[in-house]
Amino acid sequence: MVLAESLPRLCLGHPRIEQDCRLRPMLSVFAAITVACVMIGSSASSPATEPSRWQYSPEQLQPFWKADVIERESVLFIRDPATGEARASVLFPIQKIISVQDSTGAITYEPGVDFDHASGSREISVPSTSRIETKSAADLRRPDNSQNYKLTHRDGNGEILFGGKLEYHSMQSWITYSKAADDWPVAMPAFDPSALPLTIGKLQNRQAVSVVLLGDSISTGCNASAWGGAAPFQPAYQDLLKQHLESHYKTTIELTNLSVGGTSTPWGVLQIPTVVESKPDLILLAFGMNDSAGRSPADYGESISQMISTARETLPDVEFILVATMLGNRDWTTLNHDVFPKYRDQLASLCEPGIALADMTSVWQEFLLRKKDHDLTGNGVNHPNDFGHRVYAQVLSALLVDEAPR
Repeated sequence: MVLAESLPRLCLGHPRIEQDCRLRPMLSVFAAITVACVMIGSSASSPATEPSRWQYSPEQLQPFWKADVIERESVLFIRDPATGEARASVLFPIQKIISVQDSTGAITYEPGVDFDHASGSREISVPSTSRIETKSAADLRRPDNSQNYKLTHRDGNGEILFGGKLEYHSMQSWITYSKAADDWPVAMPAFDPSALPLTIGKLQNRQAVSVVLLGDSISTGCNASAWGGAAPFQPAYQDLLKQHLESHYKTTIELTNLSVGGTSTPWGVLQIPTVVESKPDLILLAFGMNDSAGRSPADYGESISQMISTARETLPDVEFILVATMLGNRDWTTLNHDVFPKYRDQLASLCEPGIALADMTSVWQEFLLRKKDHDLTGNGVNHPNDFGHRVYAQVLSALLVDEAPR
């Protein structure tokens, strides 16, 4: 399958998408990967015990940077071919491991048998005799031209393994642990009623709030387990946010998701007439991953600015959260990682009362200093897994929910 040739077929029936695709042929690889996101399948086999089923709890949406306990952080244990031992690291030094589980929650592993950990360390080791799923580095690569979508590794040694369904989810494990230290240097969002005064005012008065989300495949929910139809059936970030706001404020959130995979900011500009039809109180704009294949920061910022001004021609009081995207796999040659912080800075320059920033870019930069992309990825290249979707929801919630004791 040739990606450039596949693009027009992917855009059939969407003339506005087709227009942007023709203007930006480099983005075809993202559109092709998006099609794989639509072809959802169930997990290959059922565990011997009943998998856990996602149930909302405030603890799951508590900001990880404030929490004493990190809930179900994802890792992928990479095995040393010579010794058979595997290792992975979590975000914070561990005071106590509460549980290590498979990604469905069906299996809880035994300390000292299935895994070992030295107190105060971020690393967990897995012996060769463990029941925990492990992989070698070679397992995460494929030969050139062996996959439907060519994902050339930056070192030139084959391709990154692509997971169009829940392949990475099935290889990852969950670690729940208490922190030994709160060493998190990134400036994180804080609740400020003056940043989004109309939205927060309605929430605090228990009025219904209308939210429209416009973005790319990340925002369609790709690679969340509920999207994939497999345990634990955790929803994508926008649905987690809706659950959290409704629970906290005892009100109704009317969420309209207009996101389409494979899209970028020029397409988003064309969708604003549809966005305003719902008369939203709050618009979430979440672009950048696909733009990174060839759009300058200035062009990106101008497109976002145009979306805001066009929406306010019809809805002068509408408020916005601008989502600076997570980072994709640095080893993928199609991505230009250098533009992500520049995109973030463009978004930050647009912020004022009524426009706030959800900075996933800085969060992911720090994540990748402490963990590997394969610990966090949903598809191997440019989508979050369940843990990543929860972090998205936590960052957005921090702007909208006052976590201070009441």
